[in-house]
Amino acid sequence: MSHSKRFRELEKQVEAKKYSLDEGIQKVKTLANAKYEESVDLAIKLIIDIKKQDQQVRGISNLPYGTGKTKRVLVLTKGEKEKEAKDAGADFVGFEEYIEKIKGGWFDFDVIIATPDGMSDVGKLGKILGPKGLMPSPKSGTVTFEVGNQVKALKKGKVEFKSDKGGCVHVPVGRVKFEVEQLRANIEALIEDLMTAKPQSVKGQFIKSVSISSTIGPGILLDEKELMKNPPKGGS
Repeated sequence: MSHSKRFRELEKQVEAKKYSLDEGIQKVKTLANAKYEESVDLAIKLIIDIKKQDQQVRGISNLPYGTGKTKRVLVLTKGEKEKEAKDAGADFVGFEEYIEKIKGGWFDFDVIIATPDGMSDVGKLGKILGPKGLMPSPKSGTVTFEVGNQVKALKKGKVEFKSDKGGCVHVPVGRVKFEVEQLRANIEALIEDLMTAKPQSVKGQFIKSVSISSTIGPGILLDEKELMKNPPKGGS
């Protein structure tokens, strides 16, 4: 993959070392020079066997300062739960009409919440939503009757993480305009929740490497040992 001249120039400013968390955050903020406001993203390489189903990693994290981007939430439900979803701030609420729109290629939303009583129909959208990472799941809290609470949480900054085919987790943790302290708090919360989601069958080291970057900036390696100084109970 060839990078632009701009990217290569920025890459030259990144030292071949592992940065402390605060140093890495500051470097990302310094290098971000796009004409639009870039997000700040983490790429975490895990030590898991991607061929084993019980080592797939999935979970949620409530970032203290949110991501800086308001998610467009679609709630697929019927009856009294429709009002609850609308009152909580959902962008789109309904059932059959939105299922048909999705079948027709409509994706003007970022996340779907569905109530369990509708999953027999929503499940039929698996081949469409699955590849895009949009399929509701009980593990991520997006299949629930507590639609109001979930809508509010997603609007505040709740993010979902999931290991990909390469054993990596990619998560937005804020915007370059955030203060260093805000990004640090978000990252520490994410790492703690990621460690809590560590599969029981994974023994020993879980996180191989962590890099931070802006939307179109170069990756900056962080010192994963610093991030693991105070792992939560259940982590290692």
